[in-house]
Amino acid sequence: MRSALLTSLVTALLCGCAVGPNFKAPEAPRVDSYLPAPLAAQTGQDAQQYVSGKDIPGQWWSLFRSQALNELIQQSLAHNPTLQQAQASLRQADEAAAAQRGSLLPAAQASYEFSRNRDATGTLQPTLSSGAPVYNLHTAQVSVSYLFDVFGLNRRQLESAQALADSQRYQLEAAYLSLTANVVTAAIQEASLRAQLAATTEMLNSERESARILRHQFELGSIAQTDVMAQEAAVASLEATLPGLQKQLAQQRHSLTALAGRFPSDEPQQQFELSELTLPLEIPVSVPAALVRQRPDILAAEAQLHSASAQLGVATANLFPQITLTGTKGGTSTVFNQMFTNGNTFWTVGGSLTQTLFQGGALIHQRRAAAAALDAAGAGYRAVVLAAFQNVADTLTALQLDADAMSASLKAQQAAAESLRATRHNVELGLTSYLALLSAQQSYSQAVLNLAQARASRFADTAALLQALGGGWWNSDGHGTFPRARGVPTGG
Repeated sequence: MRSALLTSLVTALLCGCAVGPNFKAPEAPRVDSYLPAPLAAQTGQDAQQYVSGKDIPGQWWSLFRSQALNELIQQSLAHNPTLQQAQASLRQADEAAAAQRGSLLPAAQASYEFSRNRDATGTLQPTLSSGAPVYNLHTAQVSVSYLFDVFGLNRRQLESAQALADSQRYQLEAAYLSLTANVVTAAIQEASLRAQLAATTEMLNSERESARILRHQFELGSIAQTDVMAQEAAVASLEATLPGLQKQLAQQRHSLTALAGRFPSDEPQQQFELSELTLPLEIPVSVPAALVRQRPDILAAEAQLHSASAQLGVATANLFPQITLTGTKGGTSTVFNQMFTNGNTFWTVGGSLTQTLFQGGALIHQRRAAAAALDAAGAGYRAVVLAAFQNVADTLTALQLDADAMSASLKAQQAAAESLRATRHNVELGLTSYLALLSAQQSYSQAVLNLAQARASRFADTAALLQALGGGWWNSDGHGTFPRARGVPTGG
C-alpha cells in the first residue's frame, strides 16, 4: 500500500498531473425537431417560410428593414447602462482570471529595512564586530518562492477563473441579445398601439355620427329615446377605451427611451408604424443540435458547469501535499552603500512539503461539497437547455397560430371592406339607411383594429423566434461595443 502511494506521488511529481475531473462539454441533445410534428413549409399568409439550417445574421433586426429601428438599436447599444454594466463585469472577470494566472509563476519580493539601534552592552554581548553600542542597520534582500503545482491546485483554480470569465462573456452576449430584442419588441408594440388608436378613433367617429343621426330622428319623433340612450352609451364605452390605449402608448415610449439610455423627458425622435416594418419572409431555423452552441444562456450555464468541475479539482488537490521552494539573497550593513560588500551578504535556499494530517475532516467535506456543487451545476445546465428548447417550441407554435389568426383577420377585414362598399352603394341609390352605412363603417374599423393586432403579434413572435435561436451574435464582430466572445459556434 505504501509502495503504491509512493509510486503515485513520484509519478505525479515527474508528470505534473492535475487531479480532479477533466471537463468535457455536454453533448447536444439527441432530438431531431423542436415540435412533435414537422414544421410546415410556410406559415400561411404572406408565405413566411422556415429555412432549416440557414444562419442568422449578426444584426438580425435588420430583417425588418426599418432604418428608424436600426438607428434606435445602435443608440441603445451605445448608451444602455445595463449593457455597460455587463461589459464592466466581463472586464472584472477577465482581470480576475489574469490575476489567477500569476499563481503559476514564481513569486519574487524585494525589501529594504532600516533601524536605529542601541545594545545593552552591560547585559548582552555586542552584536556588531566593532562593539559599538549605537548603530544604524540597513538590510536589503530579494526573496523568491515557487509552489510546485504537482497536483494541479493552481491550474484548476485558473481553469475555474477562466470558465467564470467565459460565463460572464456569454452573459454579456445574452444582455446584448436581450437589449436588441426588447427594443424590437417595444417598437412593434408602439406601432401596434398607434394602429389600434387610429382604428379606435375611426370607430368612435362613426359611433358619434350614429348618435347624432339618432338624436335627429328622435327629435322628429321617428324613434324612441331609448335608442338614442343606447347609442350614447356605446359612444361613452368606446371613448373610455382611448385613455387606456394612450397610456399604453406613452408607457411604451418611456420604455423605448429608457432602453436607449435616456430620461423620459428626452424621447428619441424615432416613431414606429406597422406600415414601416417589413415581415421577414424567410426565417432561419437552426437544427436542434446547434442550439446549445448558439444560445448564450446555455453557453453561460456550460461555463458555470466547467467552473464547478475545476473547483472539484481544487478541493481534491487540497488533499495532497504542497511542495514549495524558497530562496533569499541579500545584504546587511551599518552603512547603506556597503550592504553588498564581502562579508555583509547572506543567502538561504530551502524547500518545504506540507501535508494536512488532521483538520476535523474539513478537506473531505469540502471535496464532497464541491462534488455536490458540480451535480447542481449539471442539473442547472440541463434545466437551461430544456427551457431553451421550450422557448423555441413556444415561438414556433405562436408563429403558426399567428399566421392562422392573420389569415382569419385579413379575411374578416376584406369581408368588412366589401360590405362597406356595398352598403355605401345602396345608400347612394336610396336602398338603405345612413345608419346601416355607419354600422358597416364600424365593422370595418373593428376588422382593421383586429388585423393590426394580428400583424403586430406576427412581427413580435418573429422577433421572439430569432431571439430564441440565439440572435446570430456569433456573426457579429463585437457589435462595435465589445470584443467577440471566444468559442463561438459557426452557425446552424
